[in-house]
Amino acid sequence: MGAREVWPQQGPQEAFLSSPADIVIYGGAAGGGKTYALLMEPLRHIGNKDFGAVIFRRESVQITNEGGLWDTALTLYPTQGGAPRLLPKPTFKFPSGAKVTFAHLNLETDVLDWQGSQIPLIGFDELTHFERSQFFYMLSRNRSTCGVRPYIRATCNADAESWVAEFIAWWIDQTTGHPIPERSGVIRWFCRVADALRWGDSPEELAERFDVGVNDCKSLTFIAASVHDNRKLMEADPGYLANLKALARVERERLLGGNWKVKPAAGMYFKRHEATLIPKVPDDVVRWCRAWDFAATEPSEDNPDPDWSAGVKMGLRKNGRYVVAGLVHERKKAGAIRDIVKRTAEHDGRETVISIPEDPGQAGKDQAENYVRHLSGWPVRRRRPSGDKVLRAEPFAAQWQVGMVDVVVGPWNEVFFAEIEGFPPSSTGHDDIVDAAADGFAQLAGAVDATPVGIYVNGL
Repeated sequence: MGAREVWPQQGPQEAFLSSPADIVIYGGAAGGGKTYALLMEPLRHIGNKDFGAVIFRRESVQITNEGGLWDTALTLYPTQGGAPRLLPKPTFKFPSGAKVTFAHLNLETDVLDWQGSQIPLIGFDELTHFERSQFFYMLSRNRSTCGVRPYIRATCNADAESWVAEFIAWWIDQTTGHPIPERSGVIRWFCRVADALRWGDSPEELAERFDVGVNDCKSLTFIAASVHDNRKLMEADPGYLANLKALARVERERLLGGNWKVKPAAGMYFKRHEATLIPKVPDDVVRWCRAWDFAATEPSEDNPDPDWSAGVKMGLRKNGRYVVAGLVHERKKAGAIRDIVKRTAEHDGRETVISIPEDPGQAGKDQAENYVRHLSGWPVRRRRPSGDKVLRAEPFAAQWQVGMVDVVVGPWNEVFFAEIEGFPPSSTGHDDIVDAAADGFAQLAGAVDATPVGIYVNGL
C-alpha cells in the first residue's frame, strides 16, 4: 500500500507550505492549523536519505501533551512510512533514512547542546515561547550538505510582550495590532549591521545600502491565519469557535483576533457595568464559597500601604450565574485575621465552603494547617495558588465580561469595584480581592486542583 496523499488546505496553510522565504512565521491566532502545517513541511524531503529536521518546543512536556506535536505526528507520519520512537528523543524515521526529531530548548543555554549540528530544516512550534537569543543561535545550526537548501519554519500565537512582535512588525498594523491582509506572505529581507537588523525589499538593496554581501541577507515573511481559515477544524469541532469567544477580553483578542498589540491593562478585565447589581442575596444559590487571600501586616511608617487580607463570598446560582455576596477586607496581624476568619465562618454558616491558600514552602503549609485546626467543624479546602495572577483571574473575568456575574448591593461594593476595575494593578496597587475572587470562582466552577489537598470537617 502506498503512502496516503497529504494536501494543505487552500489559503494561509497552502501559502505557508509554498513560500520560498528562508524564514516563514505562520499563524498569529489559535486554530489556524499551525501544528499540522509545520508537521507537513518535512514530508517533501523524506525521500532524501540524508535529510533531517528538528522541530522544537520550549518545554519537553509540550511535545507529548495530549493532542500536541507528538500525537498529531502519529496521525500523519506513519501514513508516509514514518516509524516512531520516543527514546533517546522523540523521532520518526522514514524508509529512506530521513528523520524528523522533536526536541526542547528549556533553558536559554540549551542551544549549546546543538553545537556542531547540521539541521537542514528547523521548526519552532510557538515561536513566542522562545528567547530571541535561542532563535538566532539556532540559525547558525541551520545548514545542509544533503542537497536541501537550509530554511526555518515557525508557528505562533500573537503576544505583544514577545520579541516576535517586533520581528514581524512590518506585517502588523501598529495601530490596531491586527495583521495587514495585503502584506501576509510578502517577503522582506534583513541583515545584521552593528548588531541591529536592517530591512529591505531585496538583498541587492541591502547590499547597496549597508555594504554587505547579498549572501549575508535572509528572507522572512509572516503569514496570518486564524480559526476561520481552518475549515476542517470548523467542520470537525464547530464548538471550538464558541470556546474562543468565551475567553476573557485580552486572550480573546489575542487567540481569536490575532492581535499583536493588546496587553493586560487596568480596566481590560473587569468593568463594573458588565456585572448586574441585585438588591439582596438570591434564594436559588446551589453552592457557596468564601475564598481568602491573606496578608499579615498592619500599616506602619515603613510600609504605609501593605497588602490586605480579603475574603470574598461567592455563590453559584441554579441558573448558572455567579453571585458575589460579600467582602471582608482587613489590615491586621495574623492572629487577628485568624479570628476574623472564624467569625466570618460562623456568620456564613456550614453550607459555605471555606477556601484557604497554602503558599509554597513549609511556612505556607503550617499556616494552612493552623487555619484548618482553628476552623474545626467547618468545611475547609486548602488550595495551592500557582501560575500568573492574570491567568488565574481570566476564567472569572470571562464570565464577568459576558454578564454572568451578579453583585449584591452592599457597603463594600465601592472597595470591591475599585480594586477589580484596576486589575492588573500597577506596582503600587493591590490585587488581594481579585485573587480571592478568582480562587472562589475556580472552587465553584470545579476548576481547582484535580486532586484537592483535602476537605477538612470537624478537624478530620
